Amino acid sequence: MEDATTQHTYAGENEPFDFSYVQTPARVACYDNLMTAPRITEIKPGPTAEYIELLTTTVYEQSHMAGGSIPYTTIREVSENFIHARFSEIIVSILDQGNTIRFADQGPGIPQKDKAQMPGYSSAIEPMKRYIRGVGSGLPLVREFLNSAHGSITIEDNIKTGAVVTISLNQKQEEKPVQTKETPSFSAPALTDRQRTIIKLLASEGLSGVSNISKFTGIPLSSVSNELTKLQEANMVETVGKKRQLTDYGKKVSHTL
Repeated sequence: MEDATTQHTYAGENEPFDFSYVQTPARVACYDNLMTAPRITEIKPGPTAEYIELLTTTVYEQSHMAGGSIPYTTIREVSENFIHARFSEIIVSILDQGNTIRFADQGPGIPQKDKAQMPGYSSAIEPMKRYIRGVGSGLPLVREFLNSAHGSITIEDNIKTGAVVTISLNQKQEEKPVQTKETPSFSAPALTDRQRTIIKLLASEGLSGVSNISKFTGIPLSSVSNELTKLQEANMVETVGKKRQLTDYGKKVSHTL
């Protein structure tokens, strides 16, 4: 197997590119509204895996702080797609109180936009597959999630060169019934701080594995397992395969947190 630092010729380009290290910074622009300048965070150059992780985490945290609820995994799938653009001039814009995220680059662009959203179509070459799956599943997964959540994904050409991928999640809040004597309010059970954190994460991410819950919450694996067992016994969490998700009762509890 070739060393990860070996330079390869990018498909369609004449100059070699080292996929093991990202040489260019990325900028994350978070807009409170379109009448004021955004807050800008710069992601510095670094090893590819660390760069993608930092970019994804920064976008996820800032979009959720703004009030959005687009899952980490969805943001990660689109962020990984920048490898096809050789991480050229990355700008990620967070809009609509965190519910719309726009990923722009100045790479070669995406000529066949429909196929890019279908499983099995991919332009990934061997050195890229050390950092992404490279089987053409990323954007199709994003599209399926957003469709099921009444959201949307669009792929457009950038102004001169490159691509712009925009993902949006519609946040239509259900009207809460007026509380009357005949309609008592929902009473949430007593929870530990760790249980609250886990429920909030599952409410945002949906289906998630124990290791991911530990990673995103900072709670040790053993403690996550113990808390999940207690939540499952209380009928707030259920197991699907090897992952966990909130039950209907758990979702009601999450709305009170």
